[in-house]
Amino acid sequence: MFAHPQFFLLLLLVPLMVFWYVKKQKRAQIQFSTISLLKEVDKTSLKKFRHMPFIFRCLAVVLMVVALARPQSTSETKEVLTEGIDIMLALDISSSMLAEDFQPKNRIQAAKEVAAEFIDGRMSDRIGLVAFSGMSFTQCPLTLDYGLLKKLLSEIGVGMIEDGTAIGMAIANGVNRLRDLKAKSKVMILLTDGQNNRGELDPVTAAQTAAALGIKVYTIGVGSRGQAPYPVDTPFGKRYQMVPVDVDEDMLKEVARLTDGRYFRATNEDKLREIYGEIDELEKTKIKVKEYRRYEELFYGYLWLALAFLTTGVVLGNTRFRKIP
Repeated sequence: MFAHPQFFLLLLLVPLMVFWYVKKQKRAQIQFSTISLLKEVDKTSLKKFRHMPFIFRCLAVVLMVVALARPQSTSETKEVLTEGIDIMLALDISSSMLAEDFQPKNRIQAAKEVAAEFIDGRMSDRIGLVAFSGMSFTQCPLTLDYGLLKKLLSEIGVGMIEDGTAIGMAIANGVNRLRDLKAKSKVMILLTDGQNNRGELDPVTAAQTAAALGIKVYTIGVGSRGQAPYPVDTPFGKRYQMVPVDVDEDMLKEVARLTDGRYFRATNEDKLREIYGEIDELEKTKIKVKEYRRYEELFYGYLWLALAFLTTGVVLGNTRFRKIP
């Protein structure tokens, strides 16, 4: 880059110098009555280079203009400061999550795939995973190792622990993981398709604890409205029976309200993906970037080279090329 590129306008002097030089050459003519005398002049290859002093002067002017424009090299250093967000994902793995109203997948498959996409979209946030049905457990503590997190996410499934829906215990588990951390923002995303029917702690009380600790809870109720097909193994193979979709929306809305979060309802996979995308936008990590630039002046080399060409041109013009034999 150049600090003063406007000096390149001085390069217009070079065509003027060429014009003046050519015009001067045409004026310098001598008339002879006969050219027989010129035949006696010794031939020398030095005549081929008689314009070199002028060429050196032109090069010197070009290089001096470049030096005046001050060529510089820059080196940039960026310091990225992030205000990270700690996020706990709480995923329902009760048997009702096998309902296949998210065709061609069941609820648990769709929930795991969309959660994995959400993880891929984060950059510098610690994310953990809580799974729950009849009780709650931490499948992955908060981590920046998203590869490990997604692997552990893929391994959870229905039947890992006793059946049921312990929503209050899931919230409490997530709160316990987030409570003592120093992140600027602490968030829990809880996904379930049922009602709290297990555990020693009810969801509203757990939400009040989360609110007191500054933890925001986004709640997602999954399942179509009305009834959903549920697979049943029979002696004749897999059969489906329609079961009622029983999401406790009032409770999930209250949990979100108490913690300054939001409640969402996902009736299909596309809607679930939209919900995670909206939460992703609501909980963007703040990134501050400081840039440091260091400039190194490069005009010295051009200036010294210009002086060398200028000196060479002057010396040759006043010595060897002063009079061409």
